[in-house]
Amino acid sequence: MSNDDSMSNQFELFLTCPKGLDGLLLDEAQALGLSEARAHVSAVRGQGTLETAYRLCLWSRLANRVLLVVSRFPVQDAQGLYEGVSAIEWAEHLEPSGTLAVEFSGRGAGIDNTHFGALKVKDAIVDTLRTSSGLRPSVDKVNPDLRVHVHVDRNEATVSLDLSGHSLHQRGYRLQQGAAPLKENLAAAILIRAGWPQLAAEGGALADPMCGVGTFLIEAGLMAADVAPNLKREQWGFSNWLGHVPAIWNRLIDEAEARAVEGLSKPPLWVRGYEADPRLIQPARNNIARAGLSEWIKVYQGEVATFEPRPDKNQTGLVICNPPYGERLGDEASLLYLYQNLGERLRMSCLNWRAGVFTGAPELGKRMGIRSHKQYAFWNGALPCKLLMFDIDPRQFVTGQRSAHTRDEAQVAAEPAKLSEGGQMFANRLQKNLKQLGKWARKSGVECYRLYDADMPEYAVAVDLYRDWVHVQEYAPPRSIDPEKAQARLLDALAAIPQALNVDPSHVAVKRRERQTGKKQYERQAVQGQFMEVEEGGAKLLVNLTDYLDTGLFLDHRPLRLRIQQEAAGKRFLNLFCYTGAATVHAAVGGARNTLSVDLSRTYLDWARRNLALNGFSDKHRLEQGNVMEWLEADRGEYDLIFIDPPTFSNSKRMEGVFDVQRDHVELIDMAMAHLAKGGVLYFSNNFRKFELDPGLVARYSTEEITAQTLDPDFARNPKIHRAWKITARVKGAAA
Repeated sequence: MSNDDSMSNQFELFLTCPKGLDGLLLDEAQALGLSEARAHVSAVRGQGTLETAYRLCLWSRLANRVLLVVSRFPVQDAQGLYEGVSAIEWAEHLEPSGTLAVEFSGRGAGIDNTHFGALKVKDAIVDTLRTSSGLRPSVDKVNPDLRVHVHVDRNEATVSLDLSGHSLHQRGYRLQQGAAPLKENLAAAILIRAGWPQLAAEGGALADPMCGVGTFLIEAGLMAADVAPNLKREQWGFSNWLGHVPAIWNRLIDEAEARAVEGLSKPPLWVRGYEADPRLIQPARNNIARAGLSEWIKVYQGEVATFEPRPDKNQTGLVICNPPYGERLGDEASLLYLYQNLGERLRMSCLNWRAGVFTGAPELGKRMGIRSHKQYAFWNGALPCKLLMFDIDPRQFVTGQRSAHTRDEAQVAAEPAKLSEGGQMFANRLQKNLKQLGKWARKSGVECYRLYDADMPEYAVAVDLYRDWVHVQEYAPPRSIDPEKAQARLLDALAAIPQALNVDPSHVAVKRRERQTGKKQYERQAVQGQFMEVEEGGAKLLVNLTDYLDTGLFLDHRPLRLRIQQEAAGKRFLNLFCYTGAATVHAAVGGARNTLSVDLSRTYLDWARRNLALNGFSDKHRLEQGNVMEWLEADRGEYDLIFIDPPTFSNSKRMEGVFDVQRDHVELIDMAMAHLAKGGVLYFSNNFRKFELDPGLVARYSTEEITAQTLDPDFARNPKIHRAWKITARVKGAAA
């Protein structure tokens, strides 16, 4: 084959690609000059010159390999394969002293072993090129001078030269990768499906809120700057091929380099990535630098919960991301929260943008609160995935989404383990309670309630139902109880719970309950990120059954929260020691004019912010971090409805380092009452079992103990769970 021939000759070219990309690859290959092109499963076939083949190698963002077909012939058996390969003019392709690698695929003609097929092909090539002096090609599987691919299908063999060498998805910029990286050509395909090339041409922005090591960002940057994806590759499958024509290749390289210089000299588009894991920030920046895109792409550390793209010129564009599939963040509940949180951020911070979410769990996409107008099927390796496309437009927003878990059929069918005698007694008590309380809960629309509270002294646990989850708190056993015996009873109880309540064992969260002091009450018990959404009186609230000592929702305060909701219309509401802001959400749902919530913990305030956002509240609802006593002293506001539910003990710089509810409640209530508007109401409660309201407060204010009215049937067995008062200004002239 002369150089002149190679410049004008048409070759059959065969491009391979990941599963599901063949339609996109067909469009791309035709745009790059492939004629008579048609798609096959994970491949595209067509005609082109050597220049076309080189251009495909250099510019294809989607292909894995570019194969140049040198022969097709019928094959009946292994000997026929040997003879057909031997008939090819191998001297035009490889020196006798060169190196060779053979890849064989397919089956038929009695050749069902790919290793055997490859061996026959290798023998045929080597025997053809063997010189009289005994010189012959050797095998090099890593970097051969010639990589030959043979495919047998239905008694036909196709022999091709692999011009790409290593797979084209290996661009060379990603030396460092995270836990579950997308291949570069899959990332490029997702961006193309999401419409990024057109958005980039229009000057749009791009943001990835979970960017990992930056693959989406880099592929997007290469497209936007018109940089050939494989411009920096040094070793090709054709580098030492005898048919290689450097003049054609060098011209294409010069043209690509000129386009890259021109593209990169344009004002950079706004391309930003955010990643929660601090360990991935530097690897991402290193990858971006290797791709030559440091001026175009910036990466910052940031949680999805705070994601808010703010381009310089307020232009809109594309949000693209690949949330974890479950291996990295735990189970479905944490992923559900992640998707809900992502949906919240898109709704709140990305109006008029387009969003593409690439996911292996498309059902979670329905929990984002936005309708997906288009879904594209993809494969990530062997995992079926979807690209969910969203227009961030209020007309596409969906409210009132609720999660539903379904049990695994295999687990339902599994035979339950036999319980111990004590375990069976415990199970019987749970079922009895469920029958009684379940009827009340269904009638009252209550999703979360206490089912069991140390009803049997041997089983000193509290069991709470949160929809289809069970939260178990073990009370620390008295010192008189043998720790091993206590542990055995706990295990008996845990064995009984899934059977008695017919719940998936993975939906049982367990905590040991001990008195918390100092900062320990704010510390995480575990880090699973396992949030779920529950509903109470029309308010949606996030609970976390695993990460903290408390779940984010004090179940015993349900009636008090509902009372606040009923009384909040048009009022200014103040929530002190606000925790996760559940009472604030109820006040907002009830129509409060505005709300202000104060807590010392940034963790809980962030949780309160999410709870408000979950219900569509953002403005008119302030959250402030601070020591409540100091805050009250500095605040000048006036409120119509105040709720105070202080901890028994809490860190405070003000009172000898510790807030003590019995000692300090007088000053606390006096200070709060000074902010109460005329005709206003203050609700005060706490869970210190020995608490006594100071007589001086009773003398100064109109106080009514409402404890009995603030306990639902699920806490009737434990009336000391809390005490509550309604406090108002005493009417002038009224008797003390």
